[in-house]
Amino acid sequence: MGAIVLLGPQRLRPILDRVVADLGIDGRIAAITAGWQEREAEDDDLAEHLGSRTVNLRLYARAEQVFESDAGLAAAYRERQGLLRRAQELYRLRLDHAMAAVRELMRRQGEAELLEAERKAAFKGVRRLDDEHLERVRMVHARFDEEWSPLKRPAVNKQREQLATALSGCDAVAVAGGHVAVLLNRLRLFGLDRLIGNLPVLAWSAGAMALARRVVLFHDSPPQGFGNAEVLESGLGLYSGILPMPHARRRLKLGDPDRITELARRFAPRFCVPMDDGDYLKIEGTTVWAEAPVRRLTIEGHVERLEVERNDVGRVRSL
Repeated sequence: MGAIVLLGPQRLRPILDRVVADLGIDGRIAAITAGWQEREAEDDDLAEHLGSRTVNLRLYARAEQVFESDAGLAAAYRERQGLLRRAQELYRLRLDHAMAAVRELMRRQGEAELLEAERKAAFKGVRRLDDEHLERVRMVHARFDEEWSPLKRPAVNKQREQLATALSGCDAVAVAGGHVAVLLNRLRLFGLDRLIGNLPVLAWSAGAMALARRVVLFHDSPPQGFGNAEVLESGLGLYSGILPMPHARRRLKLGDPDRITELARRFAPRFCVPMDDGDYLKIEGTTVWAEAPVRRLTIEGHVERLEVERNDVGRVRSL
């Protein structure tokens, strides 16, 4: 597998062209903008930023073509998505109660040793709930794949052959953000992780989330009121040990130590990385290169900058 590069948001302060140059990529770049859904083709700014050498893989449009020509697969796909939404609602119901217990224990004053034991147990319970939900979602996908074998369907296979041809003429893949579930579903429908091969992949916002081992939705101040971070499902798993949190300044209360501690403890030992404009993280195997100002959340409630330029994942975790 080639290098995986995670970037902060690229809309207001793009650095993608500089990173591409740093990696020595001078050929064509396959662009994935399926997370933009119907606006997938509105990629003029991205193409211009990269010197008009992008090839948009049009995964969203290709999926629509597949569903138009394979009604059975389209119906099964909609049924699966409905089942996943209902599973998420039930998981959310249990999560609300579990997280309420965590917060009450974190606020409670009293005998330190006794309280800490209960807090550990409460976080362990939330992590178990997250894992159970993840496994339930995996089973839904496994049943769908077993029954429908989407990669063997003629309509999907036709698109995959075209995608393989397009990728063979590219030196890298750029994955933009948008709607993470839509993006991930299109990546999975066409088995993009297998088609990409050893090409380096550069991803930002929801794109970075979709490539992780697990996808976590988060927003401390959404329009509908405070919500808990939620595990959505497994990502493509192109890297592990790091949980990217894009648009962190807008979505996270980075000045709230209790909230930082809560996230860091809940998702440990994963490395919670808030990603904002200018952030740049490169992963090759088990090695991570982090350019300042990449930061991490700590269980002590801090947001620490990674001042070093090169870290082993294990060392980063132990900082």
